[in-house]
Amino acid sequence: MEFGVLLLLTLTVGFLLFLVSQSQPKTHGHLPPGPRPLPFLGNLLQTNRRGFLNSFIQLQEKYGDVFTVHLGTRPVVMLCGTDTIREALVDQAEAFSGRGTVAVLHPVVQGYGVIFATGERWKILRRFSLVTMKEFGMGKRSVEERIKEEAQCLVEELKKYKGAPLNPTFLFQCIAANTICSIVFGERFDYKDHQFLHLLDLVYKTSVLMGSLSSQMFELFSGFLKYFPGAHKQIFKNLHKMLDYIGHIVEKHRTTLDPSAPRDFIDTYLLRMEKEKSNHHTEFNHQNLVISVLSLFFAGTETTSTTLRCTFLIMLKYPHIAEKVQKEIDQVIGSHRLPTPDDRTKMPYTDAVIHEIQRFADLTPIGLPHRVTKDTAFRGYLLPKNTEVYPILSSALHDPRYFEQPDTFNPEHFLDANGALKKSEAFLPFSTGKRMCLGESIARNELFIFFTVILQNFTLASPVAPEDIDLTPINSGVGKIPIPYQINFLSRCMG
Repeated sequence: MEFGVLLLLTLTVGFLLFLVSQSQPKTHGHLPPGPRPLPFLGNLLQTNRRGFLNSFIQLQEKYGDVFTVHLGTRPVVMLCGTDTIREALVDQAEAFSGRGTVAVLHPVVQGYGVIFATGERWKILRRFSLVTMKEFGMGKRSVEERIKEEAQCLVEELKKYKGAPLNPTFLFQCIAANTICSIVFGERFDYKDHQFLHLLDLVYKTSVLMGSLSSQMFELFSGFLKYFPGAHKQIFKNLHKMLDYIGHIVEKHRTTLDPSAPRDFIDTYLLRMEKEKSNHHTEFNHQNLVISVLSLFFAGTETTSTTLRCTFLIMLKYPHIAEKVQKEIDQVIGSHRLPTPDDRTKMPYTDAVIHEIQRFADLTPIGLPHRVTKDTAFRGYLLPKNTEVYPILSSALHDPRYFEQPDTFNPEHFLDANGALKKSEAFLPFSTGKRMCLGESIARNELFIFFTVILQNFTLASPVAPEDIDLTPINSGVGKIPIPYQINFLSRCMG
């Protein structure tokens, strides 16, 4: 029903408003082939009802690894397959380092912040963010210690349930959010903190809305759909509520700032703002600060928590794999200390399982859009400056040239003949190149420590038999979300 209403609205209003306009922008250069676009509608009629991802994968089969799709009136070049994505984002990293527009977010972010900026602004903010996040916590505590503290809090919280079934979404959100909060805000929050819970609820609801069909249609026709009801309206409201919260935290930091002892990312940024206050062209301004914090908090919370939800749903589906991981945990870590990232090198099977979970879950199948920063020659084509480019990360994570059974969950994809961890060029859950995920190392440590500490302390059980557990995500438009489920965390009795 939603699709039909949106399609009718698109056809009717679009035809009336844009009949006299050009069907698509004229570009110089030589773009890759693709389906023939209709005036104004672009390739809407070739879009699969199940979302953009399925449409792009079908078009890859017809046009190859590089093709052009018209999202409304604008041409976008799609990059599919491991070799193609790496050739663009790594071999020609500078040319492909621009940031494309995400229509449902643009009215709020407007090109500010470390994730959505482009050009010199992006380079300055990324350099600052990398250095600042790497140094945390400013001589006091490492990120690893923050994650271990949160893991211990999680274990204590899970013990309170005494093996009763629960939906783990909320707790996984809490531990992921608290890790990034400790870095950005300088504090963690109690799992019952009202404001904290409201913030997490906004993150979760916004993530679901961004994957909706309504949001995907907005991506195509934002120019006039912005005047009509839709998911984009609620996304705007949610993001502004989050920005208001962040703004209050920034002001609190400003009034309690000690220049000799910065506590977190916000303090460090405020000190840099003060240092450059006489520079009228500085990128260290309030807008870049609040949008950067929003971006880091949102990405750091939602991706890690959703990966954990996928992780334990998969473990319920394949209990023999969970048992093998527990055996390795018992051998390497034991039961009397918390896991550390250093344990990972001695636990190849566990590491392979985590890699395979990230590959199979495929949470961000369509990476954030890029934009070429200059006229760029690529595989025999000429992409004019500012052409948008979508790296289809799912096509790498499911690349049959690198994974023997791409649609099957199998940790052997990341193990060699000797049982050692085998790296793969196609493992791109964090994307690659100059704009790969800022928090990759933090996320890797979180996933390892949270995964191992849970299996160290608990045996998993489910009200549903393994063979009846469905791993199909709720949607696969621009993101994949696992179905809600119940899980029992039963305390392990280890001698």
